[in-house]
Amino acid sequence: MPRESAHDSGRDPCPWRILDDVGGAFTMGAVGGTVWHGVKGFRNSPRGQALMGGVHAIRTRSPIIGGAFAVWGGIFASFDCSLAWYRQKEDPWNSIMSGAATGGVLALRAGPMAAARNAAVGGVLLAMIEGLGLLISRWMAPPPPSSELEREGPEALAPPIAFGSQSITDMLSGMGGGGGGG
Repeated sequence: MPRESAHDSGRDPCPWRILDDVGGAFTMGAVGGTVWHGVKGFRNSPRGQALMGGVHAIRTRSPIIGGAFAVWGGIFASFDCSLAWYRQKEDPWNSIMSGAATGGVLALRAGPMAAARNAAVGGVLLAMIEGLGLLISRWMAPPPPSSELEREGPEALAPPIAFGSQSITDMLSGMGGGGGGG
């Protein structure tokens, strides 16, 4: 049974959105970690042990990367939902501010300067992602409906030009099979 969306963003309501984002972030991190640490373990293993070294690296490191991504996704989604509730609107500014807040919160243990620096990086990173998303959506969007003049063709844009007693339209229609004139 599909859940009704709280906003017209096409996404699940916020309690479910947070859980969905945590799961999606864990999956992304685990898959990316599998590829990264599989290659790294394969390359750094002694000769004859490459396959087992890759598998060992995947088993030990990929869940850790997935967990780190899940923490980031959960904090980000929590801030995103909180900002959507507080501002009563869903727009790219929520994501940008959520990215900044997430970067700052995750770096708080390193001190206020590190938190401020990571908040700025998180905000800029999310602003670039949102900007790229807007550009792609505008590029992929269907063209706006054309005006009546464009639908009628170039003849509707200007009055016909007359050469003697004939207009251009008459002359061009006569070229297809009319007489040679004389």
